[in-house]
Amino acid sequence: MDVVTAFLFGVLDKVIFMRQPSDFAKKGHESLVCRLLKSLYGLKQSPRQWNKQFDDFMMLQGFTRSVEDPCVYLNRVSNDVFSLIILILYVDDMLIVAKDKLEMEKLKALLSAEFSMKDLGAAKRILGMEIHRDMKGGRLWLT
Repeated sequence: MDVVTAFLFGVLDKVIFMRQPSDFAKKGHESLVCRLLKSLYGLKQSPRQWNKQFDDFMMLQGFTRSVEDPCVYLNRVSNDVFSLIILILYVDDMLIVAKDKLEMEKLKALLSAEFSMKDLGAAKRILGMEIHRDMKGGRLWLT
């Protein structure tokens, strides 16, 4: 999955002003400024605010953040030891792993309702690694 314009979802926690865009300024009011309420690309705070927004959302959905890797979110969907759903976040790209396809679809629907998302289908590459699947043999490996 890919979050479309992820950094624009972050809510700013500090007061930040910017000059008006030239096409927006009214004659005689060119010296006025705009107060930003949400992040913009190019702000140094934007990546952190997006990550905080996403983390808050995942916690509300019952996920826990991995202690070993804060970009990994886990949720046990039943008492079965293998009923885990895992979401791996890298900036605005995510990989979702689950045994139960229905649980994965539910998570995708939740994410799409909260953020503007693009479903890229089954992952073929992530972080420079190729994902290979042997569906008949029930195997998966990375290269």
